[in-house]
Amino acid sequence: MADVYDMLDLLDRLQAQGRPYYEFLNRGSLSVGIYHLAPGEPDQQQPHTEDEIYYVLSGEGAIDVDGERTAVRPGSVVFVARHVPHHFLDYEEGLTLLVVFAPARGSAADR
Repeated sequence: MADVYDMLDLLDRLQAQGRPYYEFLNRGSLSVGIYHLAPGEPDQQQPHTEDEIYYVLSGEGAIDVDGERTAVRPGSVVFVARHVPHHFLDYEEGLTLLVVFAPARGSAADR
């Protein structure tokens, strides 16, 4: 069985909920969501208890991963290991990302 998602529909759902993160898939072994940072909105993330992959859908900026800064743009893929401090910055026109957590977001918090 396959689940198929339409990115335009997901972006509409993200906007409708009024929060920066919209999780649309959670299977225990992984979860997937859309994260949007509006221009001027600081990235308030704290280190996560799961490994994470970001895929930049739109916008340009940079990510700081444990003090190492790297430019990102549409098509960039970033891996961040669990517990590693990271945040996005310099996204003057906003930044929209596809985010994959493995295992699912929040599931490793008790470990």
